[in-house]
Order: sequence, then C-alpha cells, then structure tokens
Amino acid sequence: MASQFTIFFLILLLSTVLVIGEDHGFGRSLDRKLLGLKKEKLSHFQFYWHDIVSGKNPTSVPVVRPPQNTSAFGLVSMIDNPLTLGPKVSSKLVGRAQGFYASASQQELSLLMVMNFAFIEGKYNGSTITVLGRNSVFNSMREMPVIGGSGLFRFSRGYAQARTHTLDPKTGDAIVEYNVYVFHY
Repeated sequence: MASQFTIFFLILLLSTVLVIGEDHGFGRSLDRKLLGLKKEKLSHFQFYWHDIVSGKNPTSVPVVRPPQNTSAFGLVSMIDNPLTLGPKVSSKLVGRAQGFYASASQQELSLLMVMNFAFIEGKYNGSTITVLGRNSVFNSMREMPVIGGSGLFRFSRGYAQARTHTLDPKTGDAIVEYNVYVFHY
C-alpha cells in the first residue's frame, strides 16, 4: 500500500512539474499553448503618420519646453497623431499614434519615440503595436524597435522603419511613412 502511494505521489509531482514548468523562485517557463499562443506570424503594415504642430487643432503639443538658452534638447511633446493609408491627412484613417517624443540629443535633432500605434480598422481594431526607440530625424531612413503590443499583438516584436515624406519648414508639420514589421501570434 505504501509503495502504491509513493508511486502515485511521484506521478502527481512529475505531472505538476511538467504543467507548471521549471521554477526559479520568481519566474518559470510556460507552455505557450497554455496562454492560447499559436504559431508566430510575420505581418507588414504601411501607413502615414501625421505630426501636426500648427493650426487650431494640433495633434502634437509640447508638454515640457527646454530652457531658453539651449537648442531643442529637452523638449517633450505629447502626440495623438492620425495614421492614414495615404500621405494626405484626408486619406482613410486606420489608427492613431499615441504617446510622446522627446528631443534627446544636444548635437543633432534626434528624438526618443515612445508611442503606441492604436488601430481602429478591420481585424486589428483595438490592438496596438508599441514602439520605443531613437529617431534621428534627418536620416533618410530610421529604424526603431517594436517592443510589444496588445490585442492581436500581445507578445509581439519587430521593427518600424520611418521615412520623412514631407516636412513643412514654416509650420513644423510633418508626414512620415512608416513600414512596420511585426512577429506576433
């Protein structure tokens, strides 16, 4: 009787370890199927980001201004920029870029970009892709990491390429083409 109990206990213990994963005290390995995660897919998104700083209804507003005796270094702007299929702001709206950017270099115009691409169209409605990275504005092409997301982009990773489509030197308004490549489940 005691040996049957011992065998039963060992099988129960082994199956518990297999289900829970390896325990490290503060973290453990999990089977992705337990979280409903399927095989990874690679998706490509192309859209235009409209940074409107002028006019009656700007989509980018400064929330921290730099000291008067410096360049733009230290400027922080909050954004709620439209994402459209074409370069015209009147093009089909597919989402909004929400977050902030900050002037993070004393030598050049280089921004720290912290934003979510919040989609409002089709099967991606309600899902977000999160970008956090350096944007050296005057480079023809910039690359920033995708660090996660929500909804269909939970556990996502990838990168975003940004190319300036137009920049109005009088108003500061900019239209940037984004190509985003994302691995997701």
